[in-house]
Parts: sequence; C-alpha cells; structure tokens
Amino acid sequence: MLTHTGTQTIETERLILRRFEYSDIDSMIRNWISDEKTQWDYGEPFYSTPEEVRVLLDTKYIGSYNREDYYRWAVIEKRSGECIGQIAYFTVDTKNQHGEIEYVIGPAFQGRGYATEMTKAVIAFGFEKINFHRIEIDCRTENEASRKVIEKCGLTYEGTFRDFFWRSDHYEGRRVFSILKEEWEAVLEWT
Repeated sequence: MLTHTGTQTIETERLILRRFEYSDIDSMIRNWISDEKTQWDYGEPFYSTPEEVRVLLDTKYIGSYNREDYYRWAVIEKRSGECIGQIAYFTVDTKNQHGEIEYVIGPAFQGRGYATEMTKAVIAFGFEKINFHRIEIDCRTENEASRKVIEKCGLTYEGTFRDFFWRSDHYEGRRVFSILKEEWEAVLEWT
C-alpha cells in the first residue's frame, strides 16, 4: 500500500527540491521554461511571459499541491538560488504501486550531473516515503543525454515502443526503463 505524503522538500548535496512558489517565475523563464528547444525536448509547450507561467503554476503545479498523491518539485540550485528545472512523479498508480518520473533541466545547467543527482533523490523518496514497488522513467529514442541519466540511476532498459511520438515531421520511439524496490534496496546494500 502506498503512503501518500504529497510533495515534500528533498535536499541533496547541490540542490533543493521543493514545491514551486510564485517567486520562481523569473528564474523559471530565465533558465528553462521559455527555452523552445528545452521544452520541445521535454515534450511540453514553452512559456515566455510571467503571466503565462503564473497560469501554469495556478492551474497545474501550485494548484495541485493540495492533493496527497501529487509530487512535483522545483529544482533549486543551492549556490545560485535559481530554479533550474523540475522533476515529478507525473504518473502515480496507487493500485499497482507504480510511479513514473519526468524531469527537465535548463540548458545552462546540463552536463553537471544535476539531472542524475535529483533523479536519484526522487527515486529514493519514491521507495522510502511513498512505498512504490516499481518506478519507471521513459525517454525519446533520440534523447541520448536522458538515456545516460536514467542508466546512471540504475534503471533497467525494458524495451522501446516504436513510433510512439509524432514530432512535427517524423515518428520517434519511446524507451522504457524501470527499477523495482528490491533492486534499489540491493544496490544500497553494496554501495
């Protein structure tokens, strides 16, 4: 049985993962949410004005924090205090004790290990606090950087859904990776 806690603050060596706040709007725009390519790769629309971001926060992010089964974190770099991305369990299957993670990091902060650091922390939260049995992360077949992050986090490749996404002029596959709680616990024992 899952133990829903809602989005709780998680601290790592270099990051704070916390609930979104309206004070994040400027750094969200500056660092990632207004970047067309970043949002395209993430599979979400880009937002270029504070008003657009405020509506997103109102209707989806902050507006959903009253739900105990809602898990979405603003990713804050400790050194700068900037919101550099987000990570979420965007799918939570309570019946089957399964969660699926999605994430995005702004281009100026990519290649520094932040995605791996935050993903490992959210996986640990999922197994330790929520009590998931299985955690999944999927990525587009063309997104090699994301594949590398997923593999560094210890997930196992399960397969590819062929021609899963229509990307304006071509189809692209969806790679599926997962980790079970017992596999994660085994890794903890020998690390």
